[in-house]
Amino acid sequence: MVAGVLKRPTLVLNRNWQPVGVATVARALLKVFNDAARIVDPADYQVYTWEDWAALRAADDEPAISTQHLRLRVPEVVTLTVYDRVPVNTVTFSRRNVFKRDRFTCQYCGKQPGGEELTIDHVLPRSHGGGSNWENCVLACVDCNHRKADRTPAQAGMSLRLPPKRPNWRPLYASHGMRIRSWAKFINEAYWNVELEE
Repeated sequence: MVAGVLKRPTLVLNRNWQPVGVATVARALLKVFNDAARIVDPADYQVYTWEDWAALRAADDEPAISTQHLRLRVPEVVTLTVYDRVPVNTVTFSRRNVFKRDRFTCQYCGKQPGGEELTIDHVLPRSHGGGSNWENCVLACVDCNHRKADRTPAQAGMSLRLPPKRPNWRPLYASHGMRIRSWAKFINEAYWNVELEE
């Protein structure tokens, strides 16, 4: 039980309260314990040190870490005490991330047949010098991929719904599989709509 709670996501803000990443609860608490971060209470934006946070009583219905002598509330947001930059990150090109970028949708016909019926299509076929990258790969259903074959979309009389491009990195691209509602107070709502991994 404790191990599961320690793996929950915690939003990490820089010193200027801009989102810069997502860490596990265990890593966030370690930063707070080492005085590299402070816990932010999303309800009232109050900032807590390790000692202050440990003194708070955890409600029975909220996630907590229980030990023999302590029931510690699980932090949802921390702010770093020194770091004030915004990291420059890029989304790794991978099959999984192409599926996420294209939202499991065929980029030719718009169907969402399911993962097993989708393939990665090279807009400019590899046999014509097309590479495997963000700007040349899209999802295609089996039917559209078969119809396009070893041709460009123009040669096949097909058009793309959107031109393929590298997606922008967002702090919430971490693959924790959980979204915390209180994070909406600190981040742009558009971040909730994309789930790419770091």
